Amino acid sequence: MAFRNNVTRLLDSRRVTYTVFELPPEKRSAEESAESLGVSPHLVYKTLVVLREAKGKKPILVMAPAGRAVDLKALAASLGEKKLRMATQREAETLTGLQVGGISALALLNRGFEICLDRSALDLAEVHVSAGQRGANLRLPVSALRGLTNARTVDTAPPASR
Repeated sequence: MAFRNNVTRLLDSRRVTYTVFELPPEKRSAEESAESLGVSPHLVYKTLVVLREAKGKKPILVMAPAGRAVDLKALAASLGEKKLRMATQREAETLTGLQVGGISALALLNRGFEICLDRSALDLAEVHVSAGQRGANLRLPVSALRGLTNARTVDTAPPASR
């Protein structure tokens, strides 16, 4: 039986072309997913939960390429924020209701997050992202990912490393 969850049902309802890849659930990081899939880490996008220092402001879901650390100063500058911090694993799981390794912007639409996508994705036709649970990965067109999530394009690396 084919893998099905709320994310795949959403993609089906919007007639988005995608491919599901089931991975061992212990492969939690985007880097491990890329290795298991046999693809370059720059094609696999991790979803990180980033918090603003100001109280009452929406948390941010940031999709950035595997194998590259998110520079919070560059991200803050891209968003016009003074200071950001990475959520702890516990905070990320509490805020999203998903386990780390399975956090997906596609599973969290209309849940109060600002969704951002690293600018590097604009150079790609397709990317891999989490399907909303550990052990499930999707390959889909960048244009579909941007359209569904209404993601804001941001810089997650300093200019010298882009």
